[in-house]
Amino acid sequence: MTHPDPVLALFDAQLRRDTRPDGPGIRIERSDGVVRQVGSDGGWAAVIWSDLTEATADAAIAAQVRHFTTLDRSFEWKLYGHDTPADLPERLTAAGFTPEPRETLMVARIRGLPTTPELPDGIRLHQVTDPADLHLMTQVHDEAFGNNSDQLRQQLLTQLTQSPETNTMTVAMAGDTPVCAARMEFHPGTDFASLWGGGTLPAWRGKGIYRALVAHRARIAAAHGYRYLQVDASDQSRPILQRLGFVPLTTTTPYVYEP
Repeated sequence: MTHPDPVLALFDAQLRRDTRPDGPGIRIERSDGVVRQVGSDGGWAAVIWSDLTEATADAAIAAQVRHFTTLDRSFEWKLYGHDTPADLPERLTAAGFTPEPRETLMVARIRGLPTTPELPDGIRLHQVTDPADLHLMTQVHDEAFGNNSDQLRQQLLTQLTQSPETNTMTVAMAGDTPVCAARMEFHPGTDFASLWGGGTLPAWRGKGIYRALVAHRARIAAAHGYRYLQVDASDQSRPILQRLGFVPLTTTTPYVYEP
């Protein structure tokens, strides 16, 4: 797998091909031309990197299906726009995978980002460090995205209690009401920190809260010595991130398989 963008090459090498476990109970497995991440106790399971050809792709896909079916686990093939072969999306679909909405992989150099949050009047930032405050994160997630956050809450609880040094969680509060929630995960030994969440309640959108939370997290990442911020951006957040200095590098689409 080759491509001309050196930052994308660095991302592929550090966060995909040569990735390391980023928390307790997570395994990194390499076989059949792919790299898998498998979380314990029903945590996220996915193929996160592959180096396949037209001659090897179908056999590798079938091997992953067999592997996770034996475990009786659903899993995701996290496909990137530059992955090979070019018809890998069609091959995954033919093998029974279902694509979810496509997002854009965007990266920014932290030194070029604003790092001073500019919050609208009446908004304050609250760092979530106590499991009792996780309901603030999940409440925003449920209302902003309209889906159930039970699995997310378990993931956040594990991160907060077992590996708090690898992440940060922040909620924007209007009085006692959480109106935006955002997370950042650190990847020790790499140049990257990853942004997640950022969902904002409809009534509070367009006020600069999302931008302020990006600046807040950029400041924390800079203090930890990271060079880049990475985000899988939705169509809604992509224009905001571009105005802040993020550059689209490729697309990413989850292909989900249910045994």
